[in-house]
Amino acid sequence: MTLKIAVDPDAGTAPYEQLRTQISEQARSGVLPVGYRLPTVRGLAEELGLAANTVAKAYRALEADGVIETRGRNGTFVAAAGDAAERHAGVAAREYAEQVRRLGVSRGRAVALAEDAVRAVYGG
Repeated sequence: MTLKIAVDPDAGTAPYEQLRTQISEQARSGVLPVGYRLPTVRGLAEELGLAANTVAKAYRALEADGVIETRGRNGTFVAAAGDAAERHAGVAAREYAEQVRRLGVSRGRAVALAEDAVRAVYGG
């Protein structure tokens, strides 16, 4: 099993975000199983022709999202991200609900705004 990443320098999305998105999608879909050891920052940067800081930024974002975990000198691994991702999403949803309530937005309008945002991000 190998990590398959394609970074398009002409895309409108920053390389670190392309990297973050692809690793996240592969981890969440099971293409990269829990416990899969990711390449080192330097190794992946060399392989993809990116700056090490770009890969490090993507890894930091993935770790903050609970997708990967760094185990010191042992390396960086795909984490059991489902639970962490669900927790983060739940916290974000609760914060949104509290904010719109403070703003005086009706429940129905708050749900419609959230659905619009989800459609804008996911498409459809």
